[in-house]
Amino acid sequence: MIKTGNSTVSIYTETTPNPETMKFVVNRLLYPGKSIEFTDEASARPSPLATELFSFPFVRGVFIMSNFVTLTKVPDVQWEDVIPTLKAFLKSYLEEGRPVINEEELEKQADTAIADDDPEVVKKIKELLENYVKPAVEMDGGAIQFKHYEKGKLTLILQGACSGCPSSMITLKAGIEGMMKRLVPEVKEVVAEPR
Repeated sequence: MIKTGNSTVSIYTETTPNPETMKFVVNRLLYPGKSIEFTDEASARPSPLATELFSFPFVRGVFIMSNFVTLTKVPDVQWEDVIPTLKAFLKSYLEEGRPVINEEELEKQADTAIADDDPEVVKKIKELLENYVKPAVEMDGGAIQFKHYEKGKLTLILQGACSGCPSSMITLKAGIEGMMKRLVPEVKEVVAEPR
């Protein structure tokens, strides 16, 4: 189980390109080197923290990575009305040393690591995602994972702030697809896995 606790927690917020999503940055690692997204309370079972966040009626999505939690809210609630409550909850939860992720409960996540038996084109794609795409989207409170590649079509999973973001399709098509087509000519199209 991954836990935190005992020292003073400080939290600040960062806006993301998705107006319904806010990044809550913490002064400690919550899920080092990994990320996980929960789109509803039922899927949040591996994370006691996410499960409790879904008890707030305005929370619609939880994404946990490194030293931040990205929260997606319902459209009819304003961030300025709920940020103080969420920051107070996160501060208290983490200072008490309560669990963030229960690794034993996790199901296998999409594999973004380069495997020895990956075809050469998939190795190139994963390397570009890892070195160029992921760092950029993580800055905005999201993540992009490799889902699969077949016959020129690359399918990605959008998580956190990227999921449902109005500008995510522009990023996907103009940014990622353009780069992939230039650097990996076998890629003809980049799509997001439907939610």
